[in-house]
Amino acid sequence: MSIINPYSQSVPQAAGTTSNTSAVTSASVQKETVVTGNSYLDGLRLQEEVVPENNNDQMLKQEDFFALLSQQLSMQDPFKPVDNDQMIAQMASFSTVDGIANLNEEIINLNTVMSSSQALQASGLVGRKVLVPSDTGHLSAESPEVKGVITTPSAVDTITVRVEDESGQTVATFEVDGSAGGNIDVSWDGLDKNGEPVPEGQYSLKATGNVDGTSEELPVSTYAHVTSVSLGTASTGAILNLRGIGGIKLSDVLAVSES
Repeated sequence: MSIINPYSQSVPQAAGTTSNTSAVTSASVQKETVVTGNSYLDGLRLQEEVVPENNNDQMLKQEDFFALLSQQLSMQDPFKPVDNDQMIAQMASFSTVDGIANLNEEIINLNTVMSSSQALQASGLVGRKVLVPSDTGHLSAESPEVKGVITTPSAVDTITVRVEDESGQTVATFEVDGSAGGNIDVSWDGLDKNGEPVPEGQYSLKATGNVDGTSEELPVSTYAHVTSVSLGTASTGAILNLRGIGGIKLSDVLAVSES
């Protein structure tokens, strides 16, 4: 008793046909099975296709290069041997490229070590105050004053300092003696124009003075409290995390003060 697949597209051969016409190759059987249209029968077929392996490591390494070079020398035409100068040039070029790759790896490792070393040294700044090139300082219970430095190109009789809150509103105004010129220390006690304490937050110190008879804005730098140090990257170096301000690169610090 035989079972005939009703979904098969093959046509039964007559009894009188020769063996050549009745012979069915494995390839034709596989082809007919693929087009049956029955998902169950299609799922039972044998997969004879070979899936090539995905080899991502196709880079020519040094040992591969010399293996190919040895094979080339062993199969060269004895009447037309490989030019020695050309062979030496190829070997030198490969050695140069390999050396550059190794050098790049060593530089990356060196940058990592230097970044870690810099962060370790910068950890000594935790708990201290640093002078940063920003006119914005943070006022809090831990830091009830905003201190900074005003830079003047020359002696200025009187410097007017205007304190602004985060919305740009002026909360206090006071004057500083700038007759000494150069870097002038400035400090705001955290009180508004009425002598009342202001809320915690960020406040900016804006300084103006008469320079050669002209009123000019003067650059102001402020002190900030270092709370922690981050490793950063090879390009940024160590990052100092400042209270209420955020992160700043160690290379941007202008001065270090006592806590």
